[in-house]
This record gives sequence, structure tokens and C-alpha cells, in this order.
Amino acid sequence: MARSSMGVAALAGLALLAACGGDQGVSASQAPCPRIVILADGADLTRFRGGASGDLTALTADARIAGFQANCDFASRDRGALAVRVTPRFEVERGPAAEGRMLDIPWFVALTDAGDATVLDRQAFTSRVTFGPNVVRSTIQGQTARLTVPLGQGVRAVDYTVRISLQLTPEELALNRARGPR
Repeated sequence: MARSSMGVAALAGLALLAACGGDQGVSASQAPCPRIVILADGADLTRFRGGASGDLTALTADARIAGFQANCDFASRDRGALAVRVTPRFEVERGPAAEGRMLDIPWFVALTDAGDATVLDRQAFTSRVTFGPNVVRSTIQGQTARLTVPLGQGVRAVDYTVRISLQLTPEELALNRARGPR
């Protein structure tokens, strides 16, 4: 008898798993998202005072995109467009040459078309981090970027790409490319 009740319990457990597992927790009404990526060359920002690149005593800010949250929903009843919301998270360190307790972190999101050849939308933001006394590191959440992704005949959400990047000067970009990803 103990065996048959264990068998029934096991079958009941399998039935529960089957009921919630087929769609990986995504409801049939949830909209798909485009590919959302952090641009490798723009994932880090190392900023120096007065162009003193490489001199750690002239470092004003060291920031990186630590991740993001994304949410997608259909923008219309006919499902002809997606409303995409992306909120990045940044880890920021105040350098020894930083003046004041606030740093501005410039960043952007860009949406490219299905062929990845045309930028359909680009939005620039600045997130401000305020450091308390004796605090040199902080994690902040950026503003939420809102993008509209057009869907059409034969074009799916996954055919588009949303890229998140810090806004870099040519010198900062060259530094990232020289040192590689961290």
C-alpha cells in the first residue's frame, strides 16, 4: 500500500510539473521581446580628469552596466507593434579626482531593424549617482527607456535588436577596445 500511495504522489507531482512547465512560465498572452543586449564596447566607462588617461590619480569615474530589466507588451490590439521597456542597472565607483559627491552617467538605448542595418530609434539618458560621505561605490538603476517595435508581415520581435550602452568619448571607447571586456 505504501508503494501505491508513493506512485500516486509521484504521478500527481508530474502532473503539476507538466501543467506549469510547457511554456517555461510565459503566458500565452505575454508578448515576445526583441533581442536585448549590452553593447560589449560600451559596457564600461572609465573617465579621467583633463584627458590624463591611464593616471589613476586623475580617475573621476569608473562605471559599468551591471544588467537590466526588460518588459514587453503588445502596443495595440492588432498586435502590430510592441511596447518595450528597458531599465539598466549600473555599478559606479567615484574616483579620487572626482569633484563633489555627484556623478552623471551618460547612456543610451538603440533599436535596429530586422536586417540590423538601420537604427530605428535611439534614446539618450543621463543617470545621476549621489555618493554619501565616505562612500565611493554605488549601484543605481537608470531611467526606463520606452521603445516601440513595429511588427509586420513575416517580421517577428526576435528579428529586432535593442542595444544598451554607456555614452563614451572616442578616447574612452579606444580604452575599452584596448583593454577588452572586464
